[in-house]
Order: sequence, then structure tokens, then C-alpha cells
Amino acid sequence: MNERATVLVIDDVPANIGLVLDALADRGYRVLVAESGHGALEQLRHGKPDLILLDVIMPGMDGFETCAAIKKDPAWRDVPILFMTSLDDVEQKVRAFESGAVDYIVKPIYVAEVIARVRAHLELRRLRQALEEELAMRLEAENQLAQSLDRAIVLVAADRQLLFSTRTARTLLHRHHPGWDGTKLPECHGTLIEKRLSAFGVEPEVFLLQEDVPSPGPEALGSLGLTARESEVLFWIAQGKSNPDIALILGTSPRTIHKHVENLFRKLGCETRAAAALRALEYLRPVA
Repeated sequence: MNERATVLVIDDVPANIGLVLDALADRGYRVLVAESGHGALEQLRHGKPDLILLDVIMPGMDGFETCAAIKKDPAWRDVPILFMTSLDDVEQKVRAFESGAVDYIVKPIYVAEVIARVRAHLELRRLRQALEEELAMRLEAENQLAQSLDRAIVLVAADRQLLFSTRTARTLLHRHHPGWDGTKLPECHGTLIEKRLSAFGVEPEVFLLQEDVPSPGPEALGSLGLTARESEVLFWIAQGKSNPDIALILGTSPRTIHKHVENLFRKLGCETRAAAALRALEYLRPVA
């Protein structure tokens, strides 16, 4: 089943491969044709095909230039491109792959071979997309689970190797153990205590972390008009953390943290981290 997949054929003389066009259409594929590289780029702006058959030798933009232009745009980068070429030069074939092609078909074209390669690469693309979607869903589910648990829960192996921790737990551990590297659960004592929730000798061990004297957390900054994530970022700025440190603590990228910093600076009317930290510390006084 090709589920009405769309194949874009780019060739300055499409009549030369009329049999291929007819064969694709007969097998239920939707076929689009562009007679030049520029025409193909224009057509891509109106719709994204599932696969592209691209002739190498064309006037103006040749196949290599067209392929490189297509792969440069993130919107079309994942579309598999198969070159159609009469060239039998190894260097030309290598150049085809370097420009972004996944396969090539040597002219003169045999319809059965074209159909087989089109079907195979469409199936590979379908499987890759399914895998990417599954991985994205799993990551999102794990992220939502970690964020939805507002209690400071940690799961550790017998050697206290950290297996899982909620965001609240990571916040407490970083607050009470500034040098914590995030790999093992440190010994919790003093104002931060651990309460075992699992039976002895059962792995993984589950602990609830609690503060004897609660300190104001990121939620105390909500009245500043910041989002929950911006409040978390400002909280760690007030603790003297750099953007890379904050990214590690919150499980995101430094680039994302940088954008949050820009937004909260704008909202607070601050130009420096020191000014933002002083503003935050007005709301982060320890609870007596």
C-alpha cells in the first residue's frame, strides 16, 4: 500500500521517461512533474512530495545544484531523492550522495527497477517517520511524567546511582548540594532529609526528599509576571548559575535557556543578570 504517495519527477524532457510516469500513476502514486530545478523549488512551495526522482543533466540548475538547494531547506530536507543519470562515473555518483541523494537509477531506465526502488525508499521513509514519532512521544511522555510529579521523588540503584528524579527532586538536590553532578544520590542530612518509600533490599530504591525548613522556590517568582519556566530560570540565576548549568538542571538546551533569559530580562526591565538576581532575591527570602 502506498497510501497515495506523491512522487515529484524533475526532468527537463519528461517525455523521455513517459513510461515511468505512466507506471507510477498506474500503481496509484500521485505524480508531479517539474521541467527545471527552479521549477521544482517553486512547486515544492505549494506541496511536499513523499519522494523525488531527479535528472542529473539539466540546463540552468543541474541535478546536483537542485538536490543541494532542496536539502538546504528544513521543510524538504527529509524527502528522499533518487537521481536518474546516464553517467557511469564513480566521482559523479559520489557527488550525488554528497549532495543529499539516497540512491540513483542508471539510464536507460527500466520501469520495474524504478518502481522497486521507489517502493523501497517510500517504505524506509515511512518506517523512519514512525520511529521518530514513537521516540518523540516517549520523550514527551517521560517529560510530562517528570514535570507532573510535584513531589521530590528519586529512584536509585543499590549503589545510589540515580535512575530517575522529578524536577522538584533535582531542584532540592542542587540547592542543598551545589557541587552535585546529577549521577548519584548524595547522602541527605541536615535540612534535606530522605524518606524511604520502598522496601529494604528491593531495587530500585525509592526515596522522597523533604526539607526540614522549606525555602521559597521558583513559584515564589510567579507574581513577577513570568511563566513557570521563566520563574525557574530566574530562580537559578539568583543562585549564581550560568545558562549551561541551568540547562543541565532543567533538562533542556543552553539555547532555550538563553531565550528564556532574554524574555525575563524584558519583562523585568533588567539589563544584567546581577540586576535580575537582586530582583528575584526580594521574593526568595527564607521562610522562618
